[in-house]
Amino acid sequence: MKQVKVAVIQACPVLFDSEATIAKVKDLTSRAAKEGARIVLLPEAFVSGYPKGLDFGARIGSRTESGREMFRRYWESAIDVPSSGTEELGQIAREANVYLVIGVIERNSGTLYCTILFFAANGQLMGKHRKLMPTAMERIIWGFGDGSTMPVFDTPHGKIGAVICWENYMPLLRTHMYEKGIQIYCAPTVDDRENWLSSMRHIAVEGRCFVLSANQYLTRDDCPKYYERLEDLPPEAVLIKGGSCIIDPTGKILAGPHVKGPAILTAELDLDEITRGKYDLDVVGHYSRPDVFQLSVNETPQSAAVPFRQPKKDPTG
Repeated sequence: MKQVKVAVIQACPVLFDSEATIAKVKDLTSRAAKEGARIVLLPEAFVSGYPKGLDFGARIGSRTESGREMFRRYWESAIDVPSSGTEELGQIAREANVYLVIGVIERNSGTLYCTILFFAANGQLMGKHRKLMPTAMERIIWGFGDGSTMPVFDTPHGKIGAVICWENYMPLLRTHMYEKGIQIYCAPTVDDRENWLSSMRHIAVEGRCFVLSANQYLTRDDCPKYYERLEDLPPEAVLIKGGSCIIDPTGKILAGPHVKGPAILTAELDLDEITRGKYDLDVVGHYSRPDVFQLSVNETPQSAAVPFRQPKKDPTG
């Protein structure tokens, strides 16, 4: 029997302050490690925040100066990958001796990306996943990832990958993860609706994998005072109510969903349950029909500027 203890952390960051948020990550990760967790998942956009309720002054055909200034503040609080910020996160993973999976806002030139970073227990930054499809108004502030950052990492505790929030409603992306042999399927999110749990249970059963979903718990009082459009809300108003959970390959709920404040949820995973589950359902193996359905995946990095190379002339002409 191969087992590993995992933790999903439900909390809020220090919005628009990456330095203070990373300090909070250190405390939360240390607490999870003391409970025996060897894999720790934090929510989508944790460093340094999901700007719930903001519109950044965007209207069709116009933008406001105050919205541009809000974006500048958000951009300043993002982190480069790699950077001193990722080095600090790696150090947190190393000191806690955990595999750390965490949502960040990644800054690359003038564009922000909703990104998941993966750190090994030795502190190494193993890689990242950029959200392929930002949802609705998220497209105003976040760029689109490409197929080059859809990894699944083989670790001593199982094969780990991540799919962010509503990406989990992209059947072909899920199929790609299953094809890569994902065993510990991380689903960091900010979706706190009741039907999110149903989606997580479906994915666990469909992929015969363990699903870890970490959400934020955010109140108005956790947000900066200068947040526009939220001034009239009372401090205790809940903006994101959590719902973090851990699900096994049969759809059984091992922890959560928790909706009553910050929490660290843990569970002991028996990885042999994955094999037992695939006995009668392997959606990319014996339960697939590649003669009828096949998925084509482009994992090539995309760039706005590609050098042009003049075709070589045939010297024999």
